[in-house]
This record gives sequence, C-alpha cells and structure tokens, in this order.
Amino acid sequence: MWSCLLIHAIRSFKPLLLTSLLAMSFAALAEEQADDELETLIVTAEHLTESPLTLPSSVTVIGSETARKNNAHHVSDIFNLAPNVNFATGASRGRFIQIRGVGERSEFVEPVNYSVGVIVDGIDMTGIAGGALMLDTQQVEILRGPQGTLYGANALAGLVNVVSADPEADLLKVSGSFESYNGRSASLISSDQLSDAWGYRFAVGQYRSDGYTENIFLGRDDTQNFDESSMKARLVYQPDDSFSLTSNLILVDVDNGYDAFSLDNTRQTYSDEPGHDRQETIGASFIAEWGWNSTKLQSTLSFADSELDYAYDEDWSHTGICDGTPCDSDDWGFDWWYSSFDRFLRDNRNLSLDVKLIGGQGSSDELMNQWVVGAYFRDQSVDLLRQYTFNPVDFRNQYDTNNAALYGQLDIPLNDDWTLATGARFERQSADYSDNQPFTDDRSENFWGGKVSLEYQANEQTMLYALLSRGYKAGGFNTAQELPESQREYDSEYMLNHELGVKGMWPDAGFTLQASVFYQNRDDIQSKQSYVTSQADGRTLQEGGECPCNFTDYNINAGGAKSYGAEVEWNWRSLDWAHFYGSVGVLKTEFENLQSFTHVLADLTANLPVPYDLTGRELAHSPELQWVAGADFYLSDYWSLNLQTEFKDEFYLSDRHQVRADDYQLWHVALTYEDANWLVEFYGRNLTDETIVNRGFGSFGNDPRKFYETEPYFQYGTPRIVGVRAAYSF
Repeated sequence: MWSCLLIHAIRSFKPLLLTSLLAMSFAALAEEQADDELETLIVTAEHLTESPLTLPSSVTVIGSETARKNNAHHVSDIFNLAPNVNFATGASRGRFIQIRGVGERSEFVEPVNYSVGVIVDGIDMTGIAGGALMLDTQQVEILRGPQGTLYGANALAGLVNVVSADPEADLLKVSGSFESYNGRSASLISSDQLSDAWGYRFAVGQYRSDGYTENIFLGRDDTQNFDESSMKARLVYQPDDSFSLTSNLILVDVDNGYDAFSLDNTRQTYSDEPGHDRQETIGASFIAEWGWNSTKLQSTLSFADSELDYAYDEDWSHTGICDGTPCDSDDWGFDWWYSSFDRFLRDNRNLSLDVKLIGGQGSSDELMNQWVVGAYFRDQSVDLLRQYTFNPVDFRNQYDTNNAALYGQLDIPLNDDWTLATGARFERQSADYSDNQPFTDDRSENFWGGKVSLEYQANEQTMLYALLSRGYKAGGFNTAQELPESQREYDSEYMLNHELGVKGMWPDAGFTLQASVFYQNRDDIQSKQSYVTSQADGRTLQEGGECPCNFTDYNINAGGAKSYGAEVEWNWRSLDWAHFYGSVGVLKTEFENLQSFTHVLADLTANLPVPYDLTGRELAHSPELQWVAGADFYLSDYWSLNLQTEFKDEFYLSDRHQVRADDYQLWHVALTYEDANWLVEFYGRNLTDETIVNRGFGSFGNDPRKFYETEPYFQYGTPRIVGVRAAYSF
C-alpha cells in the first residue's frame, strides 16, 4: 500500500523536483549569508504558548505577509499552504474544512457537529466560518490532529486559530486593490498607545467582486458576487506586568451571491432565482490575565451572535429552458419539469467561558514542571427556518447544546534532553432538539480526550517527538420523518492519533524544518448519507425512480476509518537575496466496514436490498498528495518577487458516488515595492487558468434537456486573477 503511494507521489512530484533543482542552482551562486536572525512565530492556541518548532505536534503558522501575497480575503484562501488540509465550498466561501481527510462538506437541514474548530481572537466561530475574514490578521494557526485537551468536542480533526494584530504606537494605514472580475477592496487601520497602560487597534475593510459566473438567462455576471465587510477593534489595558485585559470586538456583514452550479458544467448558469450566502455576526471576547512569579490565571469570556441566510435555485434553470430542445413537447407541458427555491435561515448564538491556571512558565529553573488546570463552559443555540417550494409549511427546528469540561496538562522535564507531556480533558455535553414535524429528543453523554507526548532534544537545533492523542465528536439527531425511530439519532465518534515527528532550526544555515508521520484510527465514524427519490412516485433512483428528485440527508455511524501519511514544511533564509519555502502532505485514507444503501451503486431492487460496500475506499475530499513550493527574490532594497506553485491530487467528492475532482497545479506571482510608507504589489493568481473543483455531485440528474439523466455537476474555484494593491502608512 505504501509502495503504491510512494510511486504515485514520485510521479506527481516531477514539477516540484524541477522547481527545487532550479532553486538550488540559484543558491549555488550566493557568496554571503544574511546576518538577521530567523523569525520565530508563537502558537497562541496552545495552553502553553511556544514556537511551532518546539511544539510536539503538527502545526502550520501562516503570517500576515504570506497571507497578503496569497491574496487572502477569507481564511480558506491560505489553506493551500498547510499540508493535508482541504475544504469544500457548497456556499460562496470554503467554510467546510477537512484536515487529514476528516471534516464536513455541507450543512442543510440537519444540525451539524463540526470536526474542525475555528477560533477568531478567542471567539468561537465553529460552524459560522463564512465570516472568518482576513482583515488585519496577524497570523493563522492550523493545528492538525485531534485537540482533545485543548478544545474537546469541536476539534476532532484539528483547529484553525485566527489571531488579529496587536496594538502598536502611532499607526494609520490605508489600503486598496483592484483585480479581475471587477474585484476591489479597501481598508483602514488605526492603532496607537494612548498611555503606558492603554493601547488600541481598529480596522475596517470591505471586499467586493462580481464573481466568476455569468448567468445566461438573466444576462448578469454578478449572481455569484462577493460583498464582504468587516470591522475589528482591540483594546488592551496593561497597567503593569501582573495584569492585562484584552477586549476584542468583531462585526461581519457578508452579502454574497450563490449561483455556482451550471447544467453544462461551465461558469455559465441558467438560474431564474439565483441564491445567496449571507451572514451577519457580532462577536466579542474579553481575555484577562493575572500573573505572579511563574504562575498566571487566564480567563476568556466570549460570545458570537450570527444570522445566516443561505439559499439557492434548486433546479439551476428556468421554465423556458426546454424551448427548442427535444424536451420541448406539448405532450409534457410546462409541468413536466420542476422549479424550486430552497432557503435556510439560521440564528446561531454561542457563549463560552474558559478559565485556566498556568504554572511554571518564565521560571529560571529549566527543569521546572509546566502545568495547566482549567474549566470550560459553552452554551450554544441554533434555530433554523427552512422555506422550501415543495413544503406546504415552513420547517423549523431548534438545537441547543451545553458543554462543561475540566482539563489539565503537565509537562515534566525528565532531564536536560527528555520531556514527558501529558494532557487530559473530561467533558459532558447535553443536547436538546425539537422541530415542528413534531419531533423532540435529548441526549447527554460524557467524553474524555487527551494526549501523551515524549520529546527528545537531540541538540540545540533538533527536537524529536512521539505523540499519542485522542479526540471525540458528539453524536446528534436526524430530522427526516421517513427514517425509522432507531435512526433518528446517531452516536459519537472517536479518534486515536499516533504521530512521530522531528523539528529543527539551524540559524547558521538559515533553515527550519517540521516533518511528521502519523496514523489515525477512527471508531463509529459519522457518515452523511442521502436518499435521492423521485418526486413523482417516491422511489429511489436505484429502484427505478426518475428525477425531478427530492433529497433526504441523514447521518449514520460506520464501523470505522483510518488514515496515515506524512507532512513536511521547510524554510530556507540563509541568502540575502532569496527565501525558499515549501510544504508536502501525503495522505492515505480508507473506510472500514461501511455498507451504504444510498450510494448510487447500491441495488435496492432485490428482495433483500444490497448495499454498496465502501470498505477500503478513500474518504471524500482526501487528496493523496498536496504540495507547495515558493521563493521570494529580493531584487533591491525596495523590490521583491514572489513565485509560488501548488499541486493537489485528485479526490472523491462524496461518499455517495464515484465522481472525483481532477488534480491540478497552479502558478502564482507577486511583484512588490515597499519602502517606509508605501507598499505597491502587482499579483497574478492561477496564471494558467486551471480548472479547480472544490464541490461536486454525482448521484442525480438536474437537466430537463437530458430528461434528468444522472450525471456529475461541479462547483469551481477561483480562475485566473490579476490585480494591483497599494497601502500607505502615515
């Protein structure tokens, strides 16, 4: 199995190898090394903040400069830089995240428990990550693997932590950009130290674009538009070294279009009722720290209140689409095909409190134990209103959850070279569900997660580690009335992660490295299923039913799944005229004992229906290979050139059919002028205009011109974009 994966990786690596050889040939011409020390970023998502190069787990930290050069307006725009991280759109933005093959791909009627947590400045934005915009972001931390000690039930696969910039003295900065498809942005940042104790930072920005879709029927090119505004404010009070209070406020207003799917699988659509993807969020966090000696008490109180409005033209067409085609017949009439609109309005409110006592940091005793004990509380309520053409009565449901957890972590230096780190979390969740069908249910369950790691400091530059961690995800409820009572609930899921890694920083060579191999085993995995049934007679397509169709989504627990692979990240900064960097993710996933009755290849016509056996098949949205290679060339004191290429292997789009997204390789460039006040950048993304698929269907037909024959449909990513941005600091 590994040999096949290796052969495939080598074949796909050819462009990367050529890029690396070219970089090394340039490096051979250098005669001097830069004297500047390597920049060390700090991972703030951990209980004990430290450099990613000393952290015994897999983490990618992406700074603001890297995000800018990747033209990142939304957090999903930088996921390509982290190995084994993928996302699905299913909306205007990639808010459905997969890490090492684990994560959700959509949200419709059913309440969803997410596998990847999203935190912005201490504010829990899990499930509302469409509002995770990149305005004034200092860094994004992507932690891979279960975070059972850190964040419990919302981080089975990993965590994305977005950190905004801190206050600084006497800063006023304005910026703007213009790019293809009528894209434009503007922002203003103001920051200052009001006194020795008080500092503030304020940012406001907007991004707009017509989007990349042309609606043929309506004669418009903005039905998949972007209209995103956000505001961030941070106020810091620190009268002395023993106390600090940081207040964060976030306002998000997203009013994007959603007209993504074409019956012809192009960027030209036929919808008469284009959808939308809207979100209004107000969030705040208050982080207080009291410190004495080597101990500190930290309290984080946060809330987020979001209104989400997601809608789409379900038929992707209009009533006259059959005119002049074989389906245009008086025998069928206008009622032969269907026309419908689906709209989901959610009110998502969550409040959380995290209190922890941290000891042993900042001590002069190098062998002193470091420890954390804490308590966590979270209350979330999600109310849904569904307005659907074929529902005589609007559907409503409410999903309330309460989480309470106790956790702890202890890092024990065994000697100068060895450190044993342990962590554990006990969590209890209570959940209540009700709808107007009517159906009500509740459940309460206990979870435990944690980690054990052993670190070996081989020398001053190199650290090796072994990690065993356990994560969990709560069970939930299915909303479909058609399901038997035994399937109205599904159980919790668990993951055990085994990991070996090496990290190093060699300042003389200007080189940093993170590398790891991992094996993840999941039990009782939650798998989304969907019956596609004929509107005419209720039969499934496997039973001979014909579209137009209805879709019934629900979740089941399969036997299990496993994934294993490797991740490498490197930076080389020893040259005064260039910086080279890259990352590689290799991933192999497979189901264990999953029998699907909703897969398109299941046989439901027999007396005893025969499911399709997915055992051994790859998980959806799990490319076997991803890599990024890039270089910054410093052409003068003011000019620099960034070249970057990325590759992503093909992957299945769903567990319900066999349709795949094709592999692709992209090329990007950014030419930057920067002095004490000005930054001007000319950039191009996806220069060869490759076709990117990041969401797709393959279990139904939706084209009346083809009599609703089952075929694949795709949602495409960003095409070629060229633009210019400028910023001026006063």
